[in-house]
Amino acid sequence: MSTDQLSNTFSALADPTRRAILAQLTTGQKTVSDLAEPFDMTMPAITKHLKVLEKAGLVERSREAQYRPCHLRPDPLREIDQWMEQYREFFEVSFDRLDNYLQQLQAKEENNDD
Repeated sequence: MSTDQLSNTFSALADPTRRAILAQLTTGQKTVSDLAEPFDMTMPAITKHLKVLEKAGLVERSREAQYRPCHLRPDPLREIDQWMEQYREFFEVSFDRLDNYLQQLQAKEENNDD
């Protein structure tokens, strides 16, 4: 994933409304009306959010008869997960070191109590 695409994805996810729209799409495709229902905003405002999500490649709208259902495209999210893996490994190693250190402190404390 190029840095530009990664930036677009993070930018799209920065807005809580767009994250909520994506959460709705995890249960399957929805119409724009379905997606707009829980929000107190106009249909054009929801459409603008959807366009940002589409541009980032997170949402795709297809054409079925008279309506255009939206569905989640997970690839950009998988790429973020892969990017974050390096940091996940760093934190796991850091927590393991902290755990070892705390165990050493606890062992010393137990030896001093004897």
